[in-house]
Amino acid sequence: MPTLCLPHVLFPEHRISQQQMIEHLRRLHGDQPGTALSERMIRNSQVQQRHLLLPLDELLQQSDITRRSILYERAARDMACAAARQALVNADLTPSAIRMVIVTSCTGFMMPSLTAHLINDLRLPATTVQLPIAQLGCVAGMAAINRARDFAALDVDNHVLMVSLEFSSLCYQAGDKQLHSLISAALFGDAAGACVLRADDRAQGVRITAGRSYLLPDSEHFIRYEVKNSGFHFALDKAVMHSIKDIAPVLERFNQDHQRQGCADNDFFIFHTGGRKILDELVIHLQLPEDSVGLSRTSLAEAGNVASVAVFDVLRRQFESPPKAGSKGLMAAFGPGFSVEMSLGQWHA
Repeated sequence: MPTLCLPHVLFPEHRISQQQMIEHLRRLHGDQPGTALSERMIRNSQVQQRHLLLPLDELLQQSDITRRSILYERAARDMACAAARQALVNADLTPSAIRMVIVTSCTGFMMPSLTAHLINDLRLPATTVQLPIAQLGCVAGMAAINRARDFAALDVDNHVLMVSLEFSSLCYQAGDKQLHSLISAALFGDAAGACVLRADDRAQGVRITAGRSYLLPDSEHFIRYEVKNSGFHFALDKAVMHSIKDIAPVLERFNQDHQRQGCADNDFFIFHTGGRKILDELVIHLQLPEDSVGLSRTSLAEAGNVASVAVFDVLRRQFESPPKAGSKGLMAAFGPGFSVEMSLGQWHA
C-alpha cells in the first residue's frame, strides 16, 4: 500500500521575527489608517518568526518580476535538489527507483518546469513522469499526495518523489497598503520540502488508504493573485476566515464513507497551517481536541504559513513523535478555489 515516508524540509538562513516585521511596517505605513489594525492582527497570528530567502533590506530592492524570477529559479534548483536527495535517503530509495516527480509552487514560474531540472540534476530515469502543479497555492502539497497515491496504486514499483517549494518573500510588495497585503506579508514564510511516496509497504510512515478533492462552489474570490508588472499581488477575502464551517461537513462525510465515525475518530492529524483562525475553526467545527492541531500550530509559530510545503513540515514533525502502529490519521489542506484536498491513512511502523 502506498506509504508516505519521512519528509525533509529546508528553510533559508535569514529570519525575521514578528516584532521586526511590525516595526518594518510601521516605518513604511505608519501614517495609514489600517496600520494599527494590521498590527493587532499580526500579533494575534501566532507567527513568531519566518524564514526569508534574502534579508529584508535586499527584498525591498527587488522591484520587478524579472529580478524576482532570477532569484526564484536559482534558489529553487538548489534547495529542491538538496531536499529531494535527503528525502530519497529517508525512503531508502535510489534516484533510479523513481517513476514520477511532482513539483508544487505558486510563488514563481519556470519553463521548463522544475520537474525537468530535477530529472537531470538528480539523474532520475529519463522516462520519469512529470507533474508540475503551479496554481493550487497552499492546497498543492496535499494535491500532490493524492495524485501520487493515484499513480502509485497502479504498480508496486511506481514510487513518487514530491517536491514543494515556496518563496513567498519574493512576492512581497512593499508599496501595497491594503490590509490583506500587510497581513500576508507577515504570515507567509519561505521553505522547500521533499517527500517520497513509496508504492510498496516497505517503509515507516503513513499508508494512504483514501483521498478526495473538493471545491467550494462560487468561492474563487476567497484567495487569488493579481498579476502586475511588479509581480504577484496576494489578495484575500475575509470570507475565507469562515470557510471551515462549510468544509467541515465534507470532511465528516469523507471519513464516514470510509468506515470512520467522523473526523474525531482519527488518532493523529496533519493539517495545513493556514493561520490561527483556520486552525481554531477546525477544532470548533470538527469537534476536535486542541492538541489535534498542536503540530500545525508549532509549524505556524516557527516558520509561518509555508503554503504547499506546510503539510510536509507538519508530517515531518509527526515523525518525531510517531503514533502507535495502526493509528488512524486525517490529512487536509485548503487553498485557492476555495479548494480542499484530504487523505486518510494509517501509521505503519
